[in-house]
Amino acid sequence: MSKNEFIEPMTRVDQARQGFLKGDVEQIKKSHTTGAIHHAFHHQEHHLKSFNLPEIILGGQDGLVNVLGVILGVAAATVSSKIIIVAGLAATFAESISMAAVAYTSKIAEADYYQSELEREQWEIENVPEGEREEIRALYENYGVKGKVLAEIVNKITSDKNIWLKVMMEQELKLEKIDRKAAFPAAIIVGISAFIGSFIPLTAFFFLAVKQAMIVSLIASAITLFVVGYYKAKQTLGRHLFKQGIEMTIIGMASAAVGYLVGSFFKV
Repeated sequence: MSKNEFIEPMTRVDQARQGFLKGDVEQIKKSHTTGAIHHAFHHQEHHLKSFNLPEIILGGQDGLVNVLGVILGVAAATVSSKIIIVAGLAATFAESISMAAVAYTSKIAEADYYQSELEREQWEIENVPEGEREEIRALYENYGVKGKVLAEIVNKITSDKNIWLKVMMEQELKLEKIDRKAAFPAAIIVGISAFIGSFIPLTAFFFLAVKQAMIVSLIASAITLFVVGYYKAKQTLGRHLFKQGIEMTIIGMASAAVGYLVGSFFKV
C-alpha cells in the first residue's frame, strides 16, 4: 500500500467531511479505503478535536453582543465618551473572565458526568450482568439484528468487559470521554475570543464622538457577525452561507438593541 493511500488517523473523517462539502468525490474515496478506515479506527481516531470553532463563536459572539448592548445602552443615556469607555472596558473584562470560567466549569462538569456514568456501568456489568446483557441484546435488536447473528454479537461483546463497557458508554448512553485537561485550553480560547469580540464594538469610542462611534460600532459589529455566521456555515453546513450570515447578524443586533432601549429610558 502506498503512503498516499493512508490519511492521517486524526483527520480521516475531517477529510471525508471536507470532500463532501466541496463535492470532491476522489477525496471522499481516499478517506474510505480499507487501509485508511482500519488504520484510523485502530488508532482511536478522534475527528474535529482540534476544531475550536464552537468555542471561538461562543466567546466572540457573546463578547461582541454583550458589550455592544452595554455601550449602546450607556451611549443612549449619556454623551460622555469616558463613561461609555469605562462601562465598555468593565463589561469586556467581566465578560471575558466569566465566559472563560463558564467554559472551564462546563467542561469539568461534562468530564465528571462521564466518569460517574462510567463507574455506574462498570458496577452494573459486575453486579447485574444479565440485565446488562439484555441491554446489549435490545440495542442491537433496535439496529435490526436478529436470531443467531444477534446471539453471536451479544456473546462476543460481553466476553470482553472492556469492549462491553465501551459499547454501553458509546452506543447506549451516547457519551464520549471528556479529557479534563481540555477544560483549561477551552477556557482560554473562549476567554480570548470574548475579549477580542468585545473590543470590536468598543474601539470606535476611543477615537470618535459618541454619535459617530455608535454608527461605526454598529456597522463593524454587523459586518463581524455576518462574517462569523458565513464562515460557520461554510465550515459546518457548506451551504446557505449568506442566510446563516444574515441570521447571526439579525440575532446579534436584536440582542444589542435591548441594551439601547434600556439606556434610552434612563438618559442623564
